[in-house]
Parts: sequence; structure tokens; C-alpha cells
Amino acid sequence: MVLPYFKGMPELLHTALFGLPPAKVGKVREVYDLGNELLIVATDRISAFDCIMANGIPDKGRILNQMSAFWFEKFADVCPNHIISVDDAEVQKRCKQPQPELAGRATVAKKANPLTIECVARGYISGSLLKEYRKSGGGVHGLSLPEGLVESSKLAEPIFTPATKAQTGHDENISFQQAADVVGKETAEFVQQKTLEIFALASEYAATKGLILADTKFEFGETEDGIIWIDEALTPDSSRFWQADLYEPGHPQPSYDKQFVRDYLETLAWDKRPPGPVLPDDIVAKTREKYVEAYERLVSKPFTV
Repeated sequence: MVLPYFKGMPELLHTALFGLPPAKVGKVREVYDLGNELLIVATDRISAFDCIMANGIPDKGRILNQMSAFWFEKFADVCPNHIISVDDAEVQKRCKQPQPELAGRATVAKKANPLTIECVARGYISGSLLKEYRKSGGGVHGLSLPEGLVESSKLAEPIFTPATKAQTGHDENISFQQAADVVGKETAEFVQQKTLEIFALASEYAATKGLILADTKFEFGETEDGIIWIDEALTPDSSRFWQADLYEPGHPQPSYDKQFVRDYLETLAWDKRPPGPVLPDDIVAKTREKYVEAYERLVSKPFTV
């Protein structure tokens, strides 16, 4: 049975694995180079407005890791991916001493050279695309969207909106042609096709669980054997999942992600620059509850620790 959140619940914000080289640290994940493989650890850190908060969401890393593993396995025949194993015993074999804190939150992965674009699929207009649509009046990065769309409108068909990978600040949406200029036309066409194919299948599946997949972000990497799907897959950190029976265009939708964190931060006199503030217990509890609920609805089994 999953533990409910309580004050003082342990969270994993950083790792330092004995006998392994220092990890490459991202906003959430820490990646250890094992030579021929990677060990990817999902921490409980949470970011908003491109800043990492002072505290995290207990179990968030486990949820992200296990949900990604579910989707990678589900669509393994659609696109090869980077997973070698998410089994705790296999993870421990790669460690120099017991690391019980890694349980449920680590992946042994294939090495790949990440493409320098992010691959975004959108079935509804929201977020950065909505802002650009309002400014442009319809023409967005080589796409001609119809007039009259409102926030959360469903698009006639899903669209591919690649983005740059910003080292600092926000990623920027770019056109397909710009993406092709960066990674090559053949590669851009391949990841566009895979992005939209996986998005369509995931959307169909989510609908059976009473959820709308509004948009999601994928990453791909190059290996000697070709391009593979890497990073994370269809999690609340990389996707907008909405509850279908509450869907109503014209305003933001309640979503299964860090909405509670963003809403709380908007009430603060904070300049949205690092360091991020400490999140109060009620915001941590509500956010954790949404992540757990997203996992249980989509994976169709209780989240346990």
C-alpha cells in the first residue's frame, strides 16, 4: 500500500554513489557513466519556471522512473529505446556498494548521443504554443493554425513542434525546417514520424483511462544501430494529462503535473530566479497526490514503495 504523505517524509534530492565517477546533473535526473552503459537516477527534485525548488516531492523520482519504464515497454515495437533494465537487482550490480536509496528510481540505459532538439507533439493548444498563436494570429513556426482557437482547444490533428534545448532559460519552439537544419532532414523526418505515432497511440490508451493527453515532449539519441527513444516517456513532468470528464475549452485545465507548485509560486513575491523557495507541506502533499494518481490511472496498478 502506498504511503500517504506526512511531514518529514524522506526525499532524495542528490546522489553520490561510492566508487562511481561524479554524475552529470540535470534538473531532476543524475546520470552516471558506467563505460558501456549509463545509470540514470530520477531524484525527487522538482523545478518550475526553470528553477529547482529548495525541497522536493517524496517518491516523485520513483513515479517518473517506473512510469517511463511502463511506456517504453508498451511501445518498444514502435520505436527502440534506451532501457537495458529497471530491475533493482540489476541496478545494484552496477554499484560498488549497496545503494538502497536507488530502489525503484534507477535505470540502466544504453548510451546514445542525444539529438540537439526536443520533439513535442500537441493535440491541443496550450502553454507556449498558445502564447505564440495569440501573438502571430495563426501562423506559428511554419504551421497554419485556424483562427478562433481558444485556450485548450483541440486541434484538427496532432502537430509536431520541435524545440531547441536551452542550456539556460527556456527552450524555444522552432519550425520543422529549422529542426532539419540542425539534425538533418532524414533524421528530422524520422523523429517527427515517431513522435506523432507514439503520441497517437498514447492518446488512445490514455482515453481508455479517462484522460486526455494534451501534449508531450520526447527526446531521441543516435547510436551505431540507429536512432532510439531516450530520457523519459509520457510522465507528468514531460506531458499534460487532463481529466476527460472535466475538459472544457476556453481556460486552463486541471492537470496531472506540477500545477499546484506553479499556482503557489505565482502567489509569492519571488522573481523566478534561483534559488527556488521552499514548498510548504500542503503543496508538496497535493503535488505528490497528483503524481501518484497519474501513475495509478495510467499504469493500472497501485504505486508502492
